[in-house]
This record gives sequence, structure tokens and C-alpha cells, in this order.
Amino acid sequence: QPCWSEYLTTRIEQNMVLSCTCPISECRAQPTTAFICSIVSSEEIIAKYEKALLRGYVECCSNLTWCTNPQGCDQIILKDGLGYGAACSKCFWISCFNCNFPEVRYPASCSHMSHMTCAKCNHGFCWRCLKPWRPTHKDYYNCSAMVSKAAWQEKRFQDYNERCTFHHHAREFAMNLRNRVSSVSEMPKIRTLTFVLDACKVLEQARKVLAYSCVYSYYNQDTESMDIVEQQTESLELHTNAL
Repeated sequence: QPCWSEYLTTRIEQNMVLSCTCPISECRAQPTTAFICSIVSSEEIIAKYEKALLRGYVECCSNLTWCTNPQGCDQIILKDGLGYGAACSKCFWISCFNCNFPEVRYPASCSHMSHMTCAKCNHGFCWRCLKPWRPTHKDYYNCSAMVSKAAWQEKRFQDYNERCTFHHHAREFAMNLRNRVSSVSEMPKIRTLTFVLDACKVLEQARKVLAYSCVYSYYNQDTESMDIVEQQTESLELHTNAL
């Protein structure tokens, strides 16, 4: 029993318990949950084991994912409908079921976002060339596999990147404004400011769409459809600035 306890404890701490088999080489049997709980006495190790089971279950279900809120959230999200995004019931962050990007970036597709991160080991890599993101890549898309094409697109990229960055900053401003209004609305004798909070939420969403519209426009080469997209984007930006 001490040998089994040490073996199982090590596998749990190394996050390898889900693929754990009998230590005898010719035996491929996997220890059951009841067996592991009867052998391992540490409550902390058992808690890690239960988390590993839950994590493995979520990763095996295509209609489940963890909330990707970068500020931290341990909620599991259930996919509802045909879309890729779903809102967390705890923090209301919208996560994508199609990739590990921290948020849904509509109208840009998942393939447009080149910097990918492994959900298990946090290894960052380039979606285009599959090489490590650091140190050869930059914070923007600068893959060596595309250098020959990227040379003539550099100016075009800079223009779209500046617009995208501006809308991200503007979105942060709207989020900070909403937080400030929320703190004011909680003060006594202050009449309801719900309409202002609603306006801030709409502003956040509009800036988010505008930011990722830049990504979509940069990668889309269909001139005919892009004329319509650019017109809609320009109209949205005009009304967003007014708001």
C-alpha cells in the first residue's frame, strides 16, 4: 500500500493521473476512483485528483469549456445553440468553443488569431508555422513563414493595427467608465443611473466589434464583400464615437 500511495500521489501531482496504469509493465489496467481514494489519504491530493477528473471530463465534451475570462474565473460553460460563443453565468464573459483565444472576436474568425496558447501547459505557439511564439514572433503577427508576403503588406498592417489598438483602448475606457458609474450609483440619494450603465455596456460591445473588424478586414481579400463591410464598419464607428 505505501508503494501504491507514493505512485498515485506522484501521478496526481504531475497531472498524469488520467493516463495512469498499473506500474507492472505487462498490465494496462487503470486504477478506479474508489481504489485511488482508498489508497491516498491526503485530502489535498484527493482534491487535486477530483479537479483532474473534472478537467478531463470538460476537455472530452465538445459542448463544455472553461470560462476564458483573463481576470480569472473557474466556471464551466455549456454551449447553447449553433454559435461558437457562450456567456459565463458567473462573470458574463463570452468565451469561444472553437479555440483557446480569451474572448470571442467576431467578426474575425478563429484562424485570424495567430498567437495560440495550450490550455494544459500554457505553451505559446504560432498557428501558422507551429513554432514557439517567443522569441521569433512579436506581439503582432510576424511569422517567418509569411515574411515574403508580409513585406508589401507592412504599411497596410500598421494602419489596421493602429485602428485595432485604438478601439481596444477605447473599450477599456468604456469599461472603466462603467465601473466608476457603478460606484456612484451605489451612493445614497443618487437616482438610478441604469441608462448610463446600459450605454457603457453598448459602448464596450461596439468597440470590441470595431477592434476585431480590423482583424477581419485585414485578412479578407474579397473586395466585393469588403466594400459592404467597410461601409457598415464606418457607420458603426460614426455612431460609436457619437455615443
